[in-house]
Amino acid sequence: MGEIFRHDRLKNLECDRVPLAENEKSALLRNDDLLFARQSLVLAGAGKCSIFLGDIEKVAFESHIIRVRLDQNKADPQFYYYLFRSPQGRSLIEAIVEQGAGASGVRSSDLQSLMVPYTFLSQQKAIARILSSLDDKIELNRRMNETLEAMARAIFKDWFVDFGPTRAKMSGRAAYLPEHIWSLFPEAIDPETGLPQGWKLATLGSIAESVNRTVNPTEIDEQTPYIGLEHMPRRSIALSDWEGAGKVTSNKLRFETGEFLFGKLRPYFHKVGIASLSGICSTDIVVVRAKSEIWSSFVITIISTDNFVEYTSLTSTGTKMPRTSWSIMAKYDLTLPPESLVKHFHLMIQPCTDQIIDNIHQNRTLADLRDRLLPKLMSGELRVKGAEKMAEDAV
Repeated sequence: MGEIFRHDRLKNLECDRVPLAENEKSALLRNDDLLFARQSLVLAGAGKCSIFLGDIEKVAFESHIIRVRLDQNKADPQFYYYLFRSPQGRSLIEAIVEQGAGASGVRSSDLQSLMVPYTFLSQQKAIARILSSLDDKIELNRRMNETLEAMARAIFKDWFVDFGPTRAKMSGRAAYLPEHIWSLFPEAIDPETGLPQGWKLATLGSIAESVNRTVNPTEIDEQTPYIGLEHMPRRSIALSDWEGAGKVTSNKLRFETGEFLFGKLRPYFHKVGIASLSGICSTDIVVVRAKSEIWSSFVITIISTDNFVEYTSLTSTGTKMPRTSWSIMAKYDLTLPPESLVKHFHLMIQPCTDQIIDNIHQNRTLADLRDRLLPKLMSGELRVKGAEKMAEDAV
């Protein structure tokens, strides 16, 4: 069931594979099936709606999911998907949510009898097409961010982990970087250290520092962006989710645009990212910054690697709620290349980081427009042609 909490539009996702008995084949999904979370530990998750958009393989759903297959001669599934993800649709779902001691949930019978807004099928399709165009752009930006992150990781690994340019020189292979960068790599590996000649071993604390700016809740404006662990994605430095600080009741940490946030509670969840704006965060997050600007791309790439996250997990303290700390993180051993080379790495990677941040803010704007258009289109306040123009201008 985790897929419908992590994704809204499900298409060609990596899923677990299980054998299907003959009587379970009725659980196979079809394109445009709506999927609702039957249960959740939190109220906001109960009845959460996603839409299945297809897969190259057959996909089944499990018992904690309610599948809704609409009569497409009367109802457009994508229109109702957008309805149920809107505040209006969410209020309809919450009216049928039952809250228990350990979880909240919805019954399929209550969902089936739920009264929902209805408009002409042609109008449904037009609205869904407009909103889907915004989601398509959001997805394109998200995939671009994944590609940019992968590029940064690949360059870092080649230069500073595998020592690719130095090994290429040693084996007589041709240069694959511009001459002004290629010339900065040593000609050989030091047999004693196993590092390129002249490079050193150091610790993370020699190039980065923790920033502790404690903020009392009475000093926080409710519009201040707040990031908790629940807002941080796994295995992505693109921190695209946050909320206002109106519900904050305890001390938090202040962070600035461009600083790095590392989830220290259960660090194996791999929650590491770069702040795309200034705000406050949970004290279960370590705020990190490079001691010098030219080391910033190097630092964020290091602390988001699998090796670093594994190190923090293995050295965490506590059994039920393991935590790392900056004092532990700062002791992480790393290879220290010369600053002249790190500068070129930063100049190469910083535009990628800037693009990731731009995409985050564009996606927030697109999502806000998408969520504002639906009620206006439903009420007739906004015509389809007007909404189409707004969507075209936005993408």
